[in-house]
Amino acid sequence: MDYNTFLDTVTRRASVPPEKAEPLTRATLTTLAERLTRGEAQDLASELPKPMWEPLVSPTPEAERFGLDEFINRVSRRAEVSPDEAREGVRAELSTLRDAVSDGEFRQVMSQLPRDFEALVGASG
Repeated sequence: MDYNTFLDTVTRRASVPPEKAEPLTRATLTTLAERLTRGEAQDLASELPKPMWEPLVSPTPEAERFGLDEFINRVSRRAEVSPDEAREGVRAELSTLRDAVSDGEFRQVMSQLPRDFEALVGASG
């Protein structure tokens, strides 16, 4: 999946204007990089288009420990959207990531996240 297709898919799935898709994508990937181990963030980046690599550079080798609510709050602040828009954006981002990377890679990412992330993504189409 190329970068523009990824953004178009997020726009559609999150029901946001196109100009919000890129900030939501960057905010979600940056927050995901904080939540994953550095190695897993690098593995994920390797399966994505090049414009998505930079936000996935993990600031530390270890994963930060925080739940879905904090994840959504960080995305909301970074993308300058409401928490409800951030929640829809995260749902759309993760479901689009599921389509963009291998099944094994997506399972590896999800294995490092709390279970409530699975429930959020499971509700998407």
